[in-house]
Amino acid sequence: MLIILAVIMLVLLMMGYPMMVPLAVGTLFMMFTGLTFFGPDQAVTWMVNGVGSWVLAAVPMFIFAADILTKGHTANRLLDLVDAFTRHLRGGLPITTAASCAVFGAVSGSTQATVVAMGGPMRPRLLAKGYSDSFALALIINASDIALLIPPSIGFIVYGVVMKTSIGDLFLAGILPGLLVLLMFSVYCWIGARVKGIEPEERASWGDRLKAMRGAILPLGFPILVVGGIYGGWFSAVEASAIAVAYALLLEVVIFRKVSVKDLGGLALSSGMITAVVFILVAIGAAFSHTLGTAGIPEKLLGPAIESIGQNQVAALALIAVAFFIGCMFVDPIVVILILVPIFKPLIESANLDPIHVGVIVTLQAAIGSATPPFGCDIFTAIAVFRRPYLEVIRGTPPFIFMLLIATFILILFPQLSLWLPALGG
Repeated sequence: MLIILAVIMLVLLMMGYPMMVPLAVGTLFMMFTGLTFFGPDQAVTWMVNGVGSWVLAAVPMFIFAADILTKGHTANRLLDLVDAFTRHLRGGLPITTAASCAVFGAVSGSTQATVVAMGGPMRPRLLAKGYSDSFALALIINASDIALLIPPSIGFIVYGVVMKTSIGDLFLAGILPGLLVLLMFSVYCWIGARVKGIEPEERASWGDRLKAMRGAILPLGFPILVVGGIYGGWFSAVEASAIAVAYALLLEVVIFRKVSVKDLGGLALSSGMITAVVFILVAIGAAFSHTLGTAGIPEKLLGPAIESIGQNQVAALALIAVAFFIGCMFVDPIVVILILVPIFKPLIESANLDPIHVGVIVTLQAAIGSATPPFGCDIFTAIAVFRRPYLEVIRGTPPFIFMLLIATFILILFPQLSLWLPALGG
């Protein structure tokens, strides 16, 4: 019966139906075939409860803030800052691209927004410098996924809601792993430029650097305000998201004047549509996850693994990483988090894993999956934005995926890379 369920959902997904359809059909299939004793009325209750968490109110706010910043001048100011300090390095332009994606991700919290905001100005410059289009596209979509690790991160918010753990601790825990990934990408870009004989650009003067620093001071206040405010006890994650919107409006509407009041209606509509999709996925994902639980499927699938792994934390983390990596290759990361986190919760508890560290591992797999064929969401964002064919977009991704898997291996072996900042803050 479980094989039939998996086949039905996979066929629906391959037919092009949005992810919410296979999840809804799967839920109803389990109910009407006797796998669970609960009916559709209980599924509705689970759906309502799934989106009933107060913390989820932060999601539309961060999405709206990201949309405002993407349309405005923040991205260019951050790009100018990074460029002023890295352009003279060997591979300086791709390093600038990777670092700018990380910095903008820390401001917007959105991988798709980062692809649009940073990919637009950087791809032509990379091509003009002699880099291949496949390398430029792969760099942009993979570096943009650092946004899932560096706060504010919607992935961390969803995981925190499901696991009922501190959003603030998760935000802090993602910073060092995000910087580790950025360092690995930068070293790869430096080696690649050296092998290809691509010469660096002229070093920026200190006058140019000071000018870039002055221009980026206000945008850089964004992550400091959000993370510092949450961890300083000044406001909650939801309040921080509202302050993020207010700060974005202050920067782009009042100070930079790149976004007009007339633009806000369209931006709000766009954010509302994205939020609706996210919340529908969260609601149906919650119903599907609860139905799996009441049918006893997690115990059937993971019971032997839990017994064999026991207290082996490395093996438990490796199993979790593999499952989430495979899942995020095919399905939206938010859905994977909603479904698999409850399934793996008994294993997390039996192996005595720190839920904050597990959250970083899970979110890193979501980042990898967002840029991994066949269905990584950032791949299709790049196809739509840059109007390039699928095969060209994915051609350059294997080295970056390999580096992200190495980063996963490092984090599994050295959990303090995730836990040091939360412990320091606590």
